[in-house]
Amino acid sequence: MITNREKNIHYITHERLNQWAKELGFEKLGVTDIDLSETEAFFNEWIKDKFQGDMEWMSRHGTKRTRPAELVPDTISIISVRMNYRPPQTHDPIMILNHPELAYISRYALGRDYHKMMRKRLQKLANRISEALADKANEQMQYRVFVDSAPVMEKPIAAKAGLGWQAKHTNILSRDAGSWFFLGEIYTNLPLAPSLEEENHCGSCTACIDICPTQAIIKPYVLDARRCISYLTIEHKGVIPIEFREAMANRIYGCDDCQLVCPWNRFSQDATSPDFSIRNNLDAPHLLSLFSWTEEEFLKRMEGSPIRRMGYERWQRNIAVALGNAPKSIEIKQALKEKRVSATAMVREHIDWALEQ
Repeated sequence: MITNREKNIHYITHERLNQWAKELGFEKLGVTDIDLSETEAFFNEWIKDKFQGDMEWMSRHGTKRTRPAELVPDTISIISVRMNYRPPQTHDPIMILNHPELAYISRYALGRDYHKMMRKRLQKLANRISEALADKANEQMQYRVFVDSAPVMEKPIAAKAGLGWQAKHTNILSRDAGSWFFLGEIYTNLPLAPSLEEENHCGSCTACIDICPTQAIIKPYVLDARRCISYLTIEHKGVIPIEFREAMANRIYGCDDCQLVCPWNRFSQDATSPDFSIRNNLDAPHLLSLFSWTEEEFLKRMEGSPIRRMGYERWQRNIAVALGNAPKSIEIKQALKEKRVSATAMVREHIDWALEQ
């Protein structure tokens, strides 16, 4: 039975929501209900296997992560959006990976930090929906916006909202947009009609599993973060296990290998927002140049960048490993020895390893 309240918001159609979203720079919008029971069972098993590594925040909030109404009371619908982030006119990623004297930085981190920018746009979208409801039906919208923050299962939500499917590498993949995009959500009390889910089109392809430098995708749809270079270079705060250092090669912030080989990414699109334009020439920088930065230079140059959040110590640690994997040279040896004098104990451990190489 359709309630009066549902009739009141019948004009908040998917077409209208997508139009408003596109006007704010989002490429696509979808809607889902809040039933994440299947995800909860999978997530609990993943946590039980300790695949989250030292990301203790993954299990900190109990069932709030998989039961949206516990996180935001009265939530009955979730609006999910995606925004392309790959900057146009970058150097070929494969070229950078094949030049060990250069530093590879994940394509999502080449521009401005996406969190605040996307959150502001999501807030504008929520405001627009709320104002439309107030004008047309005197309806009150309750909501909260999220962009890679708080205990939110953004990828399963995006899949349920029809933005793509959760692929074997665990990222969201779309037939018409690949996987180079960010996700954001609006939790709301509005009874919105769910979008149609997209079928899984990975088929028998295992390209992402086969290419992973550290075999972090232990089986289709299951990622052991403790082996993942993105985790090791960004989230992991301590010493990088020796067994993974050589495989890291020149990747100093994140890893895109599983996306680079995905056949569906031939349909991916560049970012349209200038916020994702390359800053500080980070798409193909020289390792020695980055290693020479002082902490003050790092903080100043990385202002407004997602890289800044990991801090100078991890920055030096990662570059030291990359220099250990680079071709031997007097310049690299000298740079490592000079930096060792002022480095922290953790960074010195990686510098010593690099010198041994």
